[in-house]
Amino acid sequence: MKLQTPISVVKIAEMISAKLLGNEKNMLEGINEIHMVEAGDLTFVDHPKYYDKSLNSAATIVLINKEVEVPQGKTLLVSDDPFRDYIFLVKQFHPFEKSTQHISPSATIGEGTHLQPGVFVGNHVKIGKNCLLHANVSIYDFCEIGDNVTIHSGTVIGGDAFYYKKRTTPKTFYDKMESCGRVIIHDNVEIGAGCTIDKGVSGDTVIGWGTKIDNQVHIGHDTVVGKNCLFAAQVGIAGVTKIEDGVILWGQVGVNKDLVIGENAIVYAQSGVPKSIEGNKVYFGSPVQEAREKMKELAMLKQMTKK
Repeated sequence: MKLQTPISVVKIAEMISAKLLGNEKNMLEGINEIHMVEAGDLTFVDHPKYYDKSLNSAATIVLINKEVEVPQGKTLLVSDDPFRDYIFLVKQFHPFEKSTQHISPSATIGEGTHLQPGVFVGNHVKIGKNCLLHANVSIYDFCEIGDNVTIHSGTVIGGDAFYYKKRTTPKTFYDKMESCGRVIIHDNVEIGAGCTIDKGVSGDTVIGWGTKIDNQVHIGHDTVVGKNCLFAAQVGIAGVTKIEDGVILWGQVGVNKDLVIGENAIVYAQSGVPKSIEGNKVYFGSPVQEAREKMKELAMLKQMTKK
Protein backbone atom coordinates (compact mmCIF):
# COMPACT_ATOMS: atom_id res chain seq x y z
CA MET A 1 0.00 0.00 0.00
CA LYS A 2 1.38 3.39 -1.01
CA LEU A 3 0.59 6.59 0.90
CA GLN A 4 -0.78 9.57 -0.99
CA THR A 5 1.71 11.83 0.79
CA PRO A 6 5.02 10.65 2.35
CA ILE A 7 5.31 11.16 6.11
CA SER A 8 8.43 11.69 8.24
CA VAL A 9 9.62 8.70 10.26
CA VAL A 10 9.86 11.04 13.24
CA LYS A 11 6.11 11.64 12.99
CA ILE A 12 5.44 7.90 12.64
CA ALA A 13 7.52 7.17 15.75
CA GLU A 14 5.47 9.73 17.68
CA MET A 15 2.18 8.23 16.47
CA ILE A 16 3.01 4.76 17.82
CA SER A 17 5.28 5.79 20.72
CA ALA A 18 8.20 3.83 19.27
CA LYS A 19 11.92 4.41 19.81
CA LEU A 20 13.58 5.65 16.61
CA LEU A 21 17.02 4.30 15.69
CA GLY A 22 19.03 5.11 12.60
CA ASN A 23 18.18 7.60 9.85
CA GLU A 24 15.75 10.26 11.10
CA LYS A 25 15.40 11.86 7.66
CA ASN A 26 13.67 8.95 5.98
CA MET A 27 10.10 9.36 4.77
CA LEU A 28 7.41 6.72 4.97
CA GLU A 29 6.03 6.16 1.45
CA GLY A 30 4.23 2.86 1.88
CA ILE A 31 3.25 0.08 4.28
CA ASN A 32 3.95 -3.50 3.26
CA GLU A 33 4.45 -6.97 4.67
CA ILE A 34 7.81 -8.58 3.99
CA HIS A 35 6.75 -10.38 0.78
CA MET A 36 5.96 -7.11 -1.00
CA VAL A 37 8.34 -4.46 0.35
CA GLU A 38 9.99 -1.80 -1.79
CA ALA A 39 12.26 1.14 -1.01
CA GLY A 40 10.38 3.71 1.04
CA ASP A 41 8.17 1.08 2.67
CA LEU A 42 7.69 0.17 6.30
CA THR A 43 7.48 -3.49 7.27
CA PHE A 44 7.29 -5.18 10.65
CA VAL A 45 9.00 -8.12 12.34
CA ASP A 46 8.33 -9.58 15.79
CA HIS A 47 10.22 -12.91 15.75
CA PRO A 48 14.03 -13.42 15.75
CA LYS A 49 13.65 -16.03 13.00
CA TYR A 50 12.76 -13.26 10.55
CA TYR A 51 15.01 -10.44 11.77
CA ASP A 52 17.67 -10.91 9.08
CA LYS A 53 15.12 -11.19 6.27
CA SER A 54 13.40 -7.97 7.34
CA LEU A 55 16.56 -5.99 8.09
CA ASN A 56 18.12 -6.99 4.76
CA SER A 57 14.96 -6.45 2.73
CA ALA A 58 14.20 -3.48 0.48
CA ALA A 59 12.20 -1.86 3.29
CA THR A 60 13.50 1.54 4.38
CA ILE A 61 11.76 1.39 7.76
CA VAL A 62 11.53 -1.70 9.97
CA LEU A 63 9.13 -1.87 12.91
CA ILE A 64 10.82 -4.31 15.29
CA ASN A 65 10.52 -5.53 18.89
CA LYS A 66 14.24 -5.43 19.79
CA GLU A 67 17.10 -2.97 19.55
CA VAL A 68 19.58 -4.33 17.00
CA GLU A 69 22.31 -2.90 14.78
CA VAL A 70 20.76 -0.58 12.21
CA PRO A 71 21.55 -1.36 8.56
CA GLN A 72 23.07 1.59 6.73
CA GLY A 73 20.50 4.17 5.66
CA LYS A 74 17.55 2.45 7.30
CA THR A 75 15.31 3.47 10.16
CA LEU A 76 14.28 1.13 12.98
CA LEU A 77 11.18 1.78 15.05
CA VAL A 78 11.45 -0.24 18.24
CA SER A 79 8.09 -1.26 19.68
CA ASP A 80 6.91 -3.69 22.34
CA ASP A 81 4.28 -4.96 19.85
CA PRO A 82 5.11 -4.40 16.15
CA PHE A 83 2.03 -6.32 14.94
CA ARG A 84 -0.29 -4.04 16.93
CA ASP A 85 1.44 -0.88 15.72
CA TYR A 86 1.51 -2.07 12.10
CA ILE A 87 -2.28 -2.60 12.26
CA PHE A 88 -2.69 0.85 13.81
CA LEU A 89 -0.81 2.46 10.92
CA VAL A 90 -2.82 0.53 8.31
CA LYS A 91 -6.06 1.75 9.87
CA GLN A 92 -4.73 5.31 10.02
CA PHE A 93 -3.72 5.49 6.37
CA HIS A 94 -6.21 3.06 4.82
CA PRO A 95 -9.38 3.36 6.93
CA PHE A 96 -12.56 1.43 6.15
CA GLU A 97 -14.85 3.46 3.90
CA LYS A 98 -18.56 2.77 4.18
CA SER A 99 -20.68 2.18 1.08
CA THR A 100 -24.18 3.58 0.80
CA GLN A 101 -25.07 2.35 -2.70
CA HIS A 102 -24.78 -0.87 -4.67
CA ILE A 103 -22.55 0.90 -7.19
CA SER A 104 -20.17 3.38 -5.57
CA PRO A 105 -20.07 6.85 -7.16
CA SER A 106 -16.26 6.63 -7.02
CA ALA A 107 -16.19 3.46 -9.15
CA THR A 108 -15.21 3.65 -12.82
CA ILE A 109 -17.08 1.34 -15.20
CA GLY A 110 -16.08 1.03 -18.86
CA GLU A 111 -18.18 1.28 -21.98
CA GLY A 112 -20.21 -1.81 -22.84
CA THR A 113 -19.95 -3.34 -19.37
CA HIS A 114 -23.20 -4.76 -17.96
CA LEU A 115 -23.98 -5.43 -14.30
CA GLN A 116 -26.86 -7.80 -13.55
CA PRO A 117 -29.24 -6.99 -10.63
CA GLY A 118 -27.69 -7.32 -7.19
CA VAL A 119 -24.08 -6.67 -8.19
CA PHE A 120 -22.09 -4.71 -5.58
CA VAL A 121 -19.23 -2.48 -6.72
CA GLY A 122 -17.21 -0.87 -3.92
CA ASN A 123 -15.37 2.40 -3.56
CA HIS A 124 -12.62 3.30 -6.07
CA VAL A 125 -13.14 0.12 -8.09
CA LYS A 126 -12.14 0.16 -11.76
CA ILE A 127 -13.92 -2.09 -14.27
CA GLY A 128 -12.94 -2.11 -17.94
CA LYS A 129 -14.90 -2.36 -21.18
CA ASN A 130 -17.31 -5.08 -22.30
CA CYS A 131 -17.42 -6.94 -19.01
CA LEU A 132 -20.36 -8.97 -17.70
CA LEU A 133 -20.96 -9.34 -13.97
CA HIS A 134 -23.81 -11.68 -13.07
CA ALA A 135 -26.23 -11.35 -10.16
CA ASN A 136 -24.85 -10.92 -6.63
CA VAL A 137 -21.21 -10.55 -7.58
CA SER A 138 -19.32 -8.41 -5.03
CA ILE A 139 -16.27 -6.34 -5.91
CA TYR A 140 -14.59 -4.85 -2.83
CA ASP A 141 -12.92 -1.43 -2.64
CA PHE A 142 -9.92 -0.54 -4.85
CA CYS A 143 -10.05 -3.73 -6.95
CA GLU A 144 -9.35 -3.44 -10.68
CA ILE A 145 -10.87 -5.51 -13.49
CA GLY A 146 -9.71 -5.35 -17.10
CA ASP A 147 -11.64 -5.59 -20.39
CA ASN A 148 -13.81 -8.49 -21.56
CA VAL A 149 -14.04 -10.11 -18.14
CA THR A 150 -16.98 -12.33 -17.14
CA ILE A 151 -17.74 -13.04 -13.48
CA HIS A 152 -20.57 -15.40 -12.53
CA SER A 153 -23.10 -15.18 -9.72
CA GLY A 154 -22.09 -15.12 -6.09
CA THR A 155 -18.38 -14.58 -6.61
CA VAL A 156 -16.55 -12.26 -4.20
CA ILE A 157 -13.49 -10.34 -5.39
CA GLY A 158 -11.32 -8.65 -2.77
CA GLY A 159 -12.28 -10.19 0.56
CA ASP A 160 -9.82 -9.85 3.44
CA ALA A 161 -6.72 -12.03 3.67
CA PHE A 162 -6.93 -15.03 5.99
CA TYR A 163 -4.08 -13.84 8.19
CA TYR A 164 -4.06 -13.90 12.01
CA LYS A 165 -1.60 -13.73 14.87
CA LYS A 166 -2.23 -16.06 17.80
CA ARG A 167 -2.27 -14.25 21.12
CA THR A 168 -2.09 -16.06 24.46
CA THR A 169 -2.58 -13.22 26.95
CA PRO A 170 -4.77 -12.26 28.71
CA LYS A 171 -6.57 -15.17 27.00
CA THR A 172 -6.01 -17.14 23.80
CA PHE A 173 -7.43 -15.49 20.68
CA TYR A 174 -6.56 -14.72 17.05
CA ASP A 175 -5.65 -11.12 16.26
CA LYS A 176 -6.57 -10.13 12.73
CA MET A 177 -4.11 -8.66 10.24
CA GLU A 178 -5.89 -5.78 8.51
CA SER A 179 -5.75 -6.07 4.72
CA CYS A 180 -5.04 -3.00 2.61
CA GLY A 181 -4.18 -4.58 -0.75
CA ARG A 182 -6.18 -5.17 -3.94
CA VAL A 183 -7.19 -7.76 -6.50
CA ILE A 184 -6.12 -7.06 -10.08
CA ILE A 185 -7.87 -9.07 -12.81
CA HIS A 186 -6.43 -8.71 -16.31
CA ASP A 187 -8.27 -8.82 -19.65
CA ASN A 188 -10.23 -11.79 -21.02
CA VAL A 189 -10.57 -13.61 -17.70
CA GLU A 190 -13.65 -15.67 -16.85
CA ILE A 191 -14.48 -16.54 -13.24
CA GLY A 192 -17.18 -19.06 -12.33
CA ALA A 193 -19.96 -18.94 -9.73
CA GLY A 194 -19.26 -18.93 -6.00
CA CYS A 195 -15.54 -18.18 -6.22
CA THR A 196 -13.54 -16.13 -3.72
CA ILE A 197 -10.37 -14.22 -4.52
CA ASP A 198 -8.81 -12.48 -1.52
CA LYS A 199 -7.00 -9.18 -1.80
CA GLY A 200 -3.37 -8.83 -0.86
CA VAL A 201 -2.46 -8.09 2.74
CA SER A 202 -0.68 -4.97 1.52
CA GLY A 203 0.03 -5.68 -2.16
CA ASP A 204 -1.96 -7.20 -5.01
CA THR A 205 -3.50 -10.57 -5.76
CA VAL A 206 -3.26 -10.88 -9.56
CA ILE A 207 -5.15 -12.98 -12.12
CA GLY A 208 -3.37 -12.99 -15.47
CA TRP A 209 -4.63 -12.43 -19.02
CA GLY A 210 -6.97 -15.08 -20.40
CA THR A 211 -7.12 -17.26 -17.30
CA LYS A 212 -10.33 -19.28 -16.83
CA ILE A 213 -11.60 -20.26 -13.39
CA ASP A 214 -14.41 -22.77 -12.73
CA ASN A 215 -17.00 -22.63 -9.93
CA GLN A 216 -16.17 -22.63 -6.20
CA VAL A 217 -12.47 -21.89 -6.53
CA HIS A 218 -10.61 -20.05 -3.76
CA ILE A 219 -7.45 -18.00 -4.34
CA GLY A 220 -5.61 -16.66 -1.30
CA HIS A 221 -3.99 -13.30 -0.62
CA ASP A 222 -1.01 -12.01 -2.62
CA THR A 223 -1.12 -14.94 -5.03
CA VAL A 224 -0.06 -14.15 -8.60
CA VAL A 225 -1.62 -16.25 -11.36
CA GLY A 226 -0.12 -16.08 -14.84
CA LYS A 227 -1.65 -15.97 -18.31
CA ASN A 228 -3.97 -18.60 -19.78
CA CYS A 229 -4.22 -20.76 -16.70
CA LEU A 230 -7.13 -23.16 -16.21
CA PHE A 231 -8.52 -24.01 -12.75
CA ALA A 232 -11.33 -26.58 -12.41
CA ALA A 233 -13.99 -26.62 -9.68
CA GLN A 234 -13.07 -26.54 -5.97
CA VAL A 235 -9.39 -25.78 -6.46
CA GLY A 236 -7.96 -24.13 -3.35
CA ILE A 237 -4.82 -21.98 -3.52
CA ALA A 238 -3.20 -20.57 -0.39
CA GLY A 239 -1.63 -17.14 -0.09
CA VAL A 240 1.63 -15.77 -1.50
CA THR A 241 1.78 -18.39 -4.25
CA LYS A 242 3.09 -17.86 -7.79
CA ILE A 243 1.42 -19.81 -10.57
CA GLU A 244 3.16 -19.31 -13.89
CA ASP A 245 1.60 -19.11 -17.37
CA GLY A 246 -0.41 -22.00 -18.79
CA VAL A 247 -0.82 -24.01 -15.59
CA ILE A 248 -3.81 -26.39 -15.38
CA LEU A 249 -5.19 -27.44 -11.98
CA TRP A 250 -7.98 -30.00 -12.19
CA GLY A 251 -10.80 -30.36 -9.66
CA GLN A 252 -10.14 -30.16 -5.92
CA VAL A 253 -6.39 -29.60 -6.22
CA GLY A 254 -5.01 -28.04 -3.05
CA VAL A 255 -1.99 -25.74 -3.24
CA ASN A 256 0.09 -24.73 -0.20
CA LYS A 257 1.38 -21.21 0.46
CA ASP A 258 4.71 -19.65 -0.51
CA LEU A 259 5.51 -21.81 -3.51
CA VAL A 260 5.85 -21.69 -7.30
CA ILE A 261 4.08 -23.86 -9.87
CA GLY A 262 6.11 -23.75 -13.05
CA GLU A 263 4.89 -22.81 -16.51
CA ASN A 264 2.55 -25.27 -18.27
CA ALA A 265 2.47 -27.71 -15.34
CA ILE A 266 -0.65 -29.91 -15.13
CA VAL A 267 -1.91 -31.23 -11.79
CA TYR A 268 -4.54 -33.98 -11.85
CA ALA A 269 -7.70 -33.85 -9.71
CA GLN A 270 -7.61 -34.22 -5.91
CA SER A 271 -3.85 -33.77 -5.73
CA GLY A 272 -2.01 -31.82 -3.05
CA VAL A 273 0.89 -29.47 -3.87
CA PRO A 274 2.96 -28.89 -0.69
CA LYS A 275 6.04 -27.31 -2.29
CA SER A 276 7.25 -25.79 -5.56
CA ILE A 277 7.05 -27.95 -8.69
CA GLU A 278 8.71 -27.61 -12.10
CA GLY A 279 6.90 -26.59 -15.24
CA ASN A 280 6.10 -28.66 -18.35
CA LYS A 281 5.35 -31.79 -16.33
CA VAL A 282 2.20 -33.67 -15.29
CA TYR A 283 1.62 -34.35 -11.58
CA PHE A 284 -0.67 -36.48 -9.44
CA GLY A 285 -1.07 -37.52 -5.81
CA SER A 286 -0.84 -36.00 -2.36
CA PRO A 287 1.88 -34.97 -2.00
CA VAL A 288 2.25 -34.67 -5.78
CA GLN A 289 4.87 -36.43 -7.83
CA GLU A 290 5.19 -36.87 -11.56
CA ALA A 291 2.01 -38.62 -12.69
CA ARG A 292 3.76 -41.42 -14.59
CA GLU A 293 5.80 -42.39 -11.54
CA LYS A 294 2.76 -42.14 -9.27
CA MET A 295 0.72 -44.39 -11.57
CA LYS A 296 3.53 -46.99 -11.54
CA GLU A 297 3.61 -46.82 -7.74
CA LEU A 298 -0.15 -47.38 -7.51
CA ALA A 299 0.01 -50.27 -9.97
CA MET A 300 2.74 -51.95 -7.91
CA LEU A 301 0.75 -51.45 -4.72
CA LYS A 302 -2.28 -53.00 -6.35
CA GLN A 303 -0.24 -56.04 -7.37
CA MET A 304 1.12 -56.42 -3.85
CA THR A 305 -2.37 -56.51 -2.34
CA LYS A 306 -3.40 -59.34 -4.65
CA LYS A 307 -0.78 -61.72 -3.19
